Amino acid sequence: MDEVVEDSAAAAVRLAEGASLREVLPDAGDPAVWIALDAGVRRSPWSSVDGMWLPAWQRTEQGRILRDALRRGERLSDGRLALALCHSDGRVRKQALTPAAGRPELLPLVVLRCADWAEPVREAARRLLAELLDAEDAVRLLPLILRIGRRGRGGFVTDLATGLLRAAAPGALAPLCTDADQAVRRYAYRLAVEEGHLSPAELARAAARDTDLVVQRLCADATLAAVAEGGADDDVLDTLLAARGAHARAAGVTALRRAGRSERAVAFLGDRAGVVRACARYVVRQGGGDPLAWYRERCGAAGDLAPGVVSGLAECGERADADLLRALTSHPVAAVRTRAVAGLRALDVTDVERMRALLDDPAPGVVREAALALVPSARSLDDQWLMTRLGPERPRAERVAAFRLLHAHDGVVRLRAAVALIDDPDDRLRHWARQAVQRWRPTADVPRGSAEVGELLDRARPLFSEYVLIRRKWEVGLKA
Repeated sequence: MDEVVEDSAAAAVRLAEGASLREVLPDAGDPAVWIALDAGVRRSPWSSVDGMWLPAWQRTEQGRILRDALRRGERLSDGRLALALCHSDGRVRKQALTPAAGRPELLPLVVLRCADWAEPVREAARRLLAELLDAEDAVRLLPLILRIGRRGRGGFVTDLATGLLRAAAPGALAPLCTDADQAVRRYAYRLAVEEGHLSPAELARAAARDTDLVVQRLCADATLAAVAEGGADDDVLDTLLAARGAHARAAGVTALRRAGRSERAVAFLGDRAGVVRACARYVVRQGGGDPLAWYRERCGAAGDLAPGVVSGLAECGERADADLLRALTSHPVAAVRTRAVAGLRALDVTDVERMRALLDDPAPGVVREAALALVPSARSLDDQWLMTRLGPERPRAERVAAFRLLHAHDGVVRLRAAVALIDDPDDRLRHWARQAVQRWRPTADVPRGSAEVGELLDRARPLFSEYVLIRRKWEVGLKA
């Protein structure tokens, strides 16, 4: 951000020297450009020439006479008037608002001044904006309006724009619904839903198409509400059921019951998303089906098996289903093995020997789930065997699993494992190990004056020295 402000300070010099706004701000549609210009105009570096803190543009010939020219009522260019609207002196900012009334290119700066810290400037800007802003301008400036609306005194601009857009034709919001800024899309869809501007088909397409989770959920929920009132046609259902987003698919599955097509929900019992599987089970049960029997049949049969089916069995199964899941820990598909191990953990069924063997699985996901399943039994594992798995030649997943299990021990074992990884090549694992060393405290089972503990702490001493040095530098920086 500092670099952007510095660039804007240089842009302010160009404006003072006569450059136009379009030359200096080619991307005027980006709200960050105007916010940075507002800060850059007031950036005041120290000058050893005149011994003053003064913005660079005010040291130029035109910059020095700007205040007087504005006071005399001279017609200023858009660029120089922009400097006055961002001036550090509130009286200059307020005075610049009147000639800005007929300058559409300066409307973004009028929006900024509506959240000004000086009340006279703020009130004058709000009166001016209420006169100038229309629905078309509100659409054009909405990214900036929403940014300013998040400031402490910025609620006025958002409320003003919302009032104008509510009264505008439904099509006015269309460009905002495809804006690259997700905050703008969220605002536009929320307003369109509240005003009832979108049909169920349009809502379904938005829920299926948009990449933002908030928009997906908002439009999916609105589609469900619309379906409940007027029924669902095949296009709406098919659009939701084919969506990439889980919330949209879940809404589509839920709508199947209301549409009297519960049988179609069976195809989603093995969906990759848990929320979709849960909705599918509910719809199937309401239609008289038995999801648990379906899961058991699929997991016990030979052939291809979707990972979601395994998760579904664990989600609604019983401890008696552990044998089916245990058999799937040898499945050739890594994702199925991973879900099977996670399922056993969800059912609170842990076969220590089998999980220990799975620590050598080639799939990182299986190793991770096996380690999580073994954490409650970690102290029953041979810590020396686990220590051999911390070597840098081992795959990362194995090192992480071994350290997780060793970290579940107490005393010297935990310290020994942490010190072994303080120089690990993996950034995240090394950071975890160093934190463990710094937080380590001796427990009752650590012999007083232990030579091994002393040796381990000596190996970690450079780490502590580095930490203390960084801490001291930070404290000195705070006092400076």
